[in-house]
Amino acid sequence: MKNVFIYIIIAFVGSIVNAQETNISEDKAELSKYQQGMKKAFSLWEEGKSNEAANIFERISAAEPENWLPPFYVSQINIFASFSEKDQTQVKLQLDKALQFLNEAKTRSKENAEILVLEAQYYTAWIVQDGMQYGMKYSPKVVALYQKASIIASDNPHVLLGKIEWEMGSAKYFGKPTDVYCSELKRAVALFDTFKPEGEFYPTGGKEYAEKVVFENCKTE
Repeated sequence: MKNVFIYIIIAFVGSIVNAQETNISEDKAELSKYQQGMKKAFSLWEEGKSNEAANIFERISAAEPENWLPPFYVSQINIFASFSEKDQTQVKLQLDKALQFLNEAKTRSKENAEILVLEAQYYTAWIVQDGMQYGMKYSPKVVALYQKASIIASDNPHVLLGKIEWEMGSAKYFGKPTDVYCSELKRAVALFDTFKPEGEFYPTGGKEYAEKVVFENCKTE
């Protein structure tokens, strides 16, 4: 299961960062300090400097105590990093920090589908690290989080894609077919065409990745 979910997360993170880069004005004179800081953090993340990006998001989080986005991205960076980390001590540090900022984001924004998806990814990270210890403990939590997110934002492609990929990853792990998920995967791709983030720097992107998942898992007619 570890290899399945590592592939999912690493492939998806690039689409998130690239999408943010294309949606931010290049005219620095028109940007606030907050906007400049967020832009800088995303640029560093795109360059592969995730620790530096997380540090900037963390400073912005302290300066913007009511804004859920900076702690969300601190948590997201640490969760994503944990999927490919082999040092178990480092994994625990990453996921402990991820949980700290995930809880902060949850405090700042209630009933937020994007945060629920991230929380599902947090528990997935623990399952990936040790399926025997955490699989039965956390799998029901992941399922419940995606179900709740689906109720809150059924037309959010991140919610649908995350839910499907969790189900596909589980199916692959147990040797079950995944083509039954193709119609929903294609619906997720279509949702990206109409999806409009609710605000600046909100999670966006992912269509190209979703199309890749369809190409690799669904037979073309």
